Amino acid sequence: MNPVLVVHGGAVRIVDKDQKEPVRQGIIRAATVGYNILREGGSAVDAVESAVTVLEDDPEFNAGFGSVLNTDGEVEMDASIMNGKDLSAGAVSAVRCVANPIKLARLVMEKTPHCFLTDQGAAKFAAAMGIPEVPGKQLVTERNIKLLAKEKHEKDAQKLDCQNTVAAFEQDLEVMLTMTLEPFQRRGTGKAS
Repeated sequence: MNPVLVVHGGAVRIVDKDQKEPVRQGIIRAATVGYNILREGGSAVDAVESAVTVLEDDPEFNAGFGSVLNTDGEVEMDASIMNGKDLSAGAVSAVRCVANPIKLARLVMEKTPHCFLTDQGAAKFAAAMGIPEVPGKQLVTERNIKLLAKEKHEKDAQKLDCQNTVAAFEQDLEVMLTMTLEPFQRRGTGKAS
């Protein structure tokens, strides 16, 4: 049986026509990376983590670099991963200064007795695990700075043209799900999706 890998690039309300092709190409890149891992005999965990990492590194997606800014103009991210084979899971929320929160969520799943770490606990764990800290400004895109400025000048900030949640799913002999969760609507500092 051939493995199946599904990559979800976000729930986009409005995609500018100049964004459609870069978004499509990003999803294709992520799916290709994950599928190649499966084809070469790699695990579903490796495949979906790698696929989501590609999306987190692409500024077209609301994950990692490109995440929607919180009300203070900072990037705070959430991510989760689950292994359907043994039902182990790991998640992080309100993570800052980490380029790939999905990698941190996997470490929570594999290296701790916990399933969820948040904010400072997640930051301390990331440092202990040797996850490199990146300057928060490095995760911010010009597009999201402009979107936040626009919202601050509009009456109804609840109507956002942003996207939510990237994900990858693999189903073969094991079921694996991973995602990076970002707010569909702008959230206050320290609030999880």
